[in-house]
Amino acid sequence: MKARNIILAVIIACFASSCNKTPQVQLVIMETDIGNDVDDALAMDLLYKYQEEGRINLLMVGVNKDGTGSAEYLDILNTWYGYPDIPIGVVRNGAQAGPENLHFAKKVTLMKNEAGEPLFARSHPDYDNYMDAHILYRKVLAQQPDHSVTIASVGFSTNLVRLLNTPADEYSKLTGKELVAKKVKLLVTMAGNFENPDMHEYNVAVDIPAAKTIFEQWPTPVVTSPWEVGNAILYPGSSIENDFNWAKEGHPVAEGYKAYMEMPYDRQTWDPTAVLYAVEGGDRFTVSPAGNITVTDEGSTLFTPDENGTRRYLSVTPEQADSIKAYFIERITRIPVHQAK
Repeated sequence: MKARNIILAVIIACFASSCNKTPQVQLVIMETDIGNDVDDALAMDLLYKYQEEGRINLLMVGVNKDGTGSAEYLDILNTWYGYPDIPIGVVRNGAQAGPENLHFAKKVTLMKNEAGEPLFARSHPDYDNYMDAHILYRKVLAQQPDHSVTIASVGFSTNLVRLLNTPADEYSKLTGKELVAKKVKLLVTMAGNFENPDMHEYNVAVDIPAAKTIFEQWPTPVVTSPWEVGNAILYPGSSIENDFNWAKEGHPVAEGYKAYMEMPYDRQTWDPTAVLYAVEGGDRFTVSPAGNITVTDEGSTLFTPDENGTRRYLSVTPEQADSIKAYFIERITRIPVHQAK
């Protein structure tokens, strides 16, 4: 009888505390330069898988690469994975303003089936009328609980700086910086290089003034996954060639991978590492102590330890890199729920 009472007491205590609580769905915003490198597409696949598992609510996707091709490709991805109404915001006159290049994302949008029709369906084809990303941020953030949103930024910082500089509007009485401080809990970036200060990492170098502003003035904690992390974890081209044959009518991420470079090739997973940390935290990585990150006028990123700092960066051991690579392959090759129906 005593043992039974002890067990009953444990059960009651468990339900009175946290045992009956379901994990809280994380609120996530993705900020991407999709089209410049195919690792953005791999990162998007991870986000859709987290979404279908109920682990995140992907609130919006911001595009910091100019042109309609990136938004069109994201519309294809949203539709194909079964989330056609995830809003997409675009940059106009951004850091890469000019004629649109035929990048891998644009190539996928131009693919046709045997009947000469677009290979992949769209849901919102009026791309020229998409909202500016920094305004869409205001609309979305204003609707969220305080200190609840994680932003994963895997491209240029242009949209984020434009958001900080926004005034009060119909969506919120707060300035952009005030709105971010109130609604965002964490910014995770793919940016920088802390092993080689002479290397000017691409996401930083394309818009150096914006990167300087983000690392110096962004009002929430920032964690960055630098170049050397993704460079240590290569997604195998053999997986693209062999693990997606179930998609008889085409897989938009696999087709993008094939269109990016001549196959076969293994590609760095810079952006997926940022998404992995944004959703799952640092258990799979080595996380630096707290400190400050500064960007030089040339585009170098420098870290200074400071126990009162709010910036950190990631690194990986060879063992961690191997483990993350296996995890990426397992998740990315999984058939999406929407396509399995």
